[in-house]
Amino acid sequence: MRTFTILLIAGCLAVALNSHAEQLDIARLVASPALSGPTVRGVKVSPDGARVTWLQGRADDQNQLDLWEYHVADGEKRLLVDSRQLQGGQEQLDEVERARRERARIYASGIVEYSWSPDGKALLFPLGGDLYYLELGSEPRRLTRTESTETDAKISPRGRYVSFVREQNLYLIDLASGEERALTTAGGGAISYGMAEFVAQEEMYRFTGYWWAEDDSRVAFTRVDESGVELKDRYEIGADGVTTIPQRYPFAGTPNAVVQLLLQDLVSGEAREVALGADPDFYLARVDFSPDGTLAVQKQTRDQKVLELIFVDPDSLRQTVVLREEHPRWVNLHSDLRFLDGGARFIWASERSGFNHLYLYRKDGTLLRALTSGEWPVAQARRNGGAVRAVDEAGGTLWFIGYRESATEQHLYRVPLAGGEVQRMTTEGGWYDAAMARDGGFYVEYGEGPLRPPYTAIRAAAGELLTYINENALDESHPYHPYLAGHRTYTFGTLEADDGTPLNYQLMLPAGFDPARQYPAVVYLYGGPGAEQEVRKAWPIDGHLMGLNQVLARNGYVVFTLDNRGTYNRGKAFEDVIYRNMGGVEVRDQLRGLEWLKSQPFVDPGRVGIHGWSYGGYMTLMLLLKAPGAYAAGISGAPVTNWRLYDTHYTEHYMGDPNDGEGKYEISSPMSYAQNLADPLLIVHGMADDNVFFDHTVQMIEALQQAARPFEMMTYPGKRHRIVGEAENTQLWNLYLDFFRRHLGAKGL
Repeated sequence: MRTFTILLIAGCLAVALNSHAEQLDIARLVASPALSGPTVRGVKVSPDGARVTWLQGRADDQNQLDLWEYHVADGEKRLLVDSRQLQGGQEQLDEVERARRERARIYASGIVEYSWSPDGKALLFPLGGDLYYLELGSEPRRLTRTESTETDAKISPRGRYVSFVREQNLYLIDLASGEERALTTAGGGAISYGMAEFVAQEEMYRFTGYWWAEDDSRVAFTRVDESGVELKDRYEIGADGVTTIPQRYPFAGTPNAVVQLLLQDLVSGEAREVALGADPDFYLARVDFSPDGTLAVQKQTRDQKVLELIFVDPDSLRQTVVLREEHPRWVNLHSDLRFLDGGARFIWASERSGFNHLYLYRKDGTLLRALTSGEWPVAQARRNGGAVRAVDEAGGTLWFIGYRESATEQHLYRVPLAGGEVQRMTTEGGWYDAAMARDGGFYVEYGEGPLRPPYTAIRAAAGELLTYINENALDESHPYHPYLAGHRTYTFGTLEADDGTPLNYQLMLPAGFDPARQYPAVVYLYGGPGAEQEVRKAWPIDGHLMGLNQVLARNGYVVFTLDNRGTYNRGKAFEDVIYRNMGGVEVRDQLRGLEWLKSQPFVDPGRVGIHGWSYGGYMTLMLLLKAPGAYAAGISGAPVTNWRLYDTHYTEHYMGDPNDGEGKYEISSPMSYAQNLADPLLIVHGMADDNVFFDHTVQMIEALQQAARPFEMMTYPGKRHRIVGEAENTQLWNLYLDFFRRHLGAKGL
């Protein structure tokens, strides 16, 4: 086993450690301003390279976002749009937009997304359900004023139109004349146009259902027919009563939506179907236009073992399968198709070597070269748009995010398009991402580390610091400064799984640590596939769950997290060992971590608790039920308990068809082991969850009751998969502390 110790605290942090600290409690953890400081999100560089823009929470409400800019020429930061002033009241969104934001993990309000015009002179953003167009130097121009919410708004590549979806139809506005035009009118009920269906948003990270040709001449869009998808009455149980929301939900093993792809010429108005085979049971994974007008379609089979890249001639609609990825278990999707030389070449990501890497091809599918290689992956980060951050064709450079050093560190790299050495651009020991100027002249780095709150800086192409947009220094003005003296940091290390595979862990020791004493410990985990790893060298206060671990350590607990096999960014073999056996190898790995934790002389082996949310909630149940007595207590948040109740794309991806008679869905369900519960258990769930339906917890309750096993429970009226609200989160995390205090014992707040 190797252990990596965090760098010594330096600078202002070292000074602060010698000063008096205030007590960090849950109420302050969830309040505004955010303890991480004025962090930014949605960073973009304008197409002309003159400005950097971002979204930032208000000091008095971290979840209300405003639009800001940094002007490169004069070095000044400015508030571009005050969302509260422009909105003028409480935001009202329809169910379609609320669901879309849930799928996209957008939990803020105000201006939550925006886009640049191609000339860099205007911005488009939604606010309060309507669309606004801001020409720099002018006041925002309101484009729509309707009771329905306009979603998925875009500026066309040449800047002539603004397009959007309203009431399941696709519209565009001619910016010069202001004329609004409906491209489709038949949407309604089970039929929608230009919208991504549920599994496309939730699991495939395709949040749009329409795409512009680069010359504004054509639009490709989907026609989605959900009439064959099971209609589920989802109950949003709130304090004021129960709302029944009919929702088309494709449960594992049941029919998916039928998705057709159409191509419309804006001059003639003709819309033609791009027929993608006689069998409609496939996934439309990605759609792009090449600069030469070719339509690029990624088509995935229902069993997800095959992914085809198909080029479609926009005039004849003739199709050519250019690439075919195939794997006996599953093929992961990516978002790294990038066209070069006007469409003559393209970049593609593949795990064919066992690790996700980038390759350069000719348009006909001839491989030119591997741009990256080795036993490490470039990021798959599907929700964040893949690994590629920019391609500087003139300079011959590709910029991407990856994990060459370690899965605990995310870095920005660059590599020559002509082939050559990969160069890391960011500092060792942190977690980084970037936005690039189109000409490659500079990039915006946003990073964080175990002792460094999230910051945003502008760097020259060679890496030298030009300026900070948001330095976010831990000085006396920082929101976290009063609590610095009690700050707890992680140490990082590895231990071996039962087959010798190294597993990464992080360990946080309690305040006032005395190696001669034994402390209670809490294990925090996620453990599921397809998501970023939990063990990472990042700012440990980011998000309420991470902040909770900080509060636990300050109150006398050892905090431990292990990334088991099955998780992302460690290579294909590391991930796909869970195939058709979820809750198997992950449980063994977590128990191996528990064994190591209990062997530490400073841990009381009889007082180790566990908690997790979503897949982590599922894992908490599986560990308590498959290894009774191993943990002293556990909290399961929003758990999946019956994989037959989860959606097709995610569940069949890992578990296969539930109707094949193998019984693997029952083996992987915690309900099958309900009679084994022997340890204190708290189940927590939002009563309007539209991702992991509340039905999961209801079925688990019944199984435990039928087994005559006692447990505790807390439900949240009107809350979805994530519990939002300052008061609710204060109650929730204090509930966690109280539960662990009662069952593990440690000092209270």
